[in-house]
Amino acid sequence: MSDETLNKFRTWVLRFNFFHIGLAFVQAFIFRLPLGDDIQGVFYRSGSGHVVGSSVSLSFTLYYFIAAKSRPLWFRAGVIVASLVHLVLADAKQVIVTFIVGFAILSITKSGDISKTLMYIIGLTIFVVAFTWAIYNIPALGAFTVWIRPEIYGPDGEANRMKFSGIRSVLAHFHSPLNWWLGLGPGHTIDRLGGWMLDDYSPLLSPLGSTVSPIANEVWAFVSSSWLANGSSFFAPFWGWAAIWGDYGIIGLGAYLYLASIVWRKVCVDDVCKVLMLTVVVHGFLFTQMQEPGFMLSITCLIGLRWQENQVELNNMLAAKYSHT
Repeated sequence: MSDETLNKFRTWVLRFNFFHIGLAFVQAFIFRLPLGDDIQGVFYRSGSGHVVGSSVSLSFTLYYFIAAKSRPLWFRAGVIVASLVHLVLADAKQVIVTFIVGFAILSITKSGDISKTLMYIIGLTIFVVAFTWAIYNIPALGAFTVWIRPEIYGPDGEANRMKFSGIRSVLAHFHSPLNWWLGLGPGHTIDRLGGWMLDDYSPLLSPLGSTVSPIANEVWAFVSSSWLANGSSFFAPFWGWAAIWGDYGIIGLGAYLYLASIVWRKVCVDDVCKVLMLTVVVHGFLFTQMQEPGFMLSITCLIGLRWQENQVELNNMLAAKYSHT
């Protein structure tokens, strides 16, 4: 991008995300919508819009804190606080988990740089300790304790049974060794297409030849019978990585990971981009966020914006170098 085009793009991204965070506060404090699923910002009435909205706002504030160096530190820190308040208002607990795990994985990748590794580990440890204290001492954060129940995580625990019910159903419908390699076909297992879209839009898609499998109905039946179903999408049997494997098999999953490795190596120019990409990876183990256009396009915009800004910086450095020679 030229400097002019990049500035326009950056301005659009900033305005969109500030409006999004502001709209979430309007929904909570002016419209007084019920806290939780209805606090969705611009992604209003889009199913899991509260998780998408919180993920986007927290991702943006991480980018803004690092990239907007011309703004005062107190203002950038305030934007991060606003996104964390948005997260609490939306009750999107899993979003904070994706960032904690993302930072933890990034710290491991920095093992060759001792100073950076220590910085990430110390910072992450301080945050986890402070956050653990907060969820037990601040009433507004008490909802996070819903996950701290060891009995639901055992081999026969309800969380384990519900999380892997989708995979068990997929395996039950494998009728050939080829299914392991090629899957059961797009929209035929536990992705967003099979779990929701093909059914919701069947009047439009069925005349075009769309096909469905009984897997989604089987999984939904199990979910409806589980007392944990209303607890959190953290335990949802519909989740990204399992869905890619179910739909496209090991070959499809390998192709997806190969494309992801290209983005990691060629496009993620700094730690901000890598953390954002790692949050996508973690989201893939929780729910169907990897198939949510609002979430994925927002992350793509932020990573692409950082890449474009890096290219401009490199070009300016080269221009300055040649001007002195």
